[in-house]
Amino acid sequence: MSADASSNGVVPEVAAASAASTSPAPARSAGPPPARALPGGGETRRHTLIAIVLDKPGVLNRVASLMRARNFNIDSLAVSRTDQPDVSRMTITLHGDDVAVEQAAKQLYRLIDVLKVQDVTAESVVAQELALVKIRATDSNRGEILKLVELSKGRVVDLAPESVVVEVTGPEAEIDGFVALVRSYGIKEIVRTGSVVMSRGSNSIEEAVKR
Repeated sequence: MSADASSNGVVPEVAAASAASTSPAPARSAGPPPARALPGGGETRRHTLIAIVLDKPGVLNRVASLMRARNFNIDSLAVSRTDQPDVSRMTITLHGDDVAVEQAAKQLYRLIDVLKVQDVTAESVVAQELALVKIRATDSNRGEILKLVELSKGRVVDLAPESVVVEVTGPEAEIDGFVALVRSYGIKEIVRTGSVVMSRGSNSIEEAVKR
């Protein structure tokens, strides 16, 4: 063995192997990278859709069936006539992820007899709702109830010995507020139309589909 092979009697190849065995091993990947979130992030919020449809039998059922198939729970659905005799307007409110609602709106537009669909959630709109509330009333509290109705800009549409029927209109939050105020008297019955909405300004979804 030559004198320069090793100063301490260790063969260079063995020394190199020993150093390699004591060096830290490269970090292993813990697994595949996390999946990138879809747009919308899965956050659920309330959406308002307007659908302009032909006034034909079965259209409402097809719209509701599509929403049910996509696992949406419809909060309210208001159907009304338009200025065209053969065309109706649907206002649908529901909760869902932005992406899921967008996909549902596109599928709605593909349905037979659906002329146009618009998500007005992010737009400036006028939104109103009507409610009829039948409230328990006695001789001692009738005056208080009527005062609340007046303050809420409601209207008494029926008076009976043990009840008062009140009509209130306004944004959903105002209807909720009135119902909360009279709940302590006792609510015998309540019916609400659900929101109907219209975009502010000169734009018109109905004009866009006039034939």
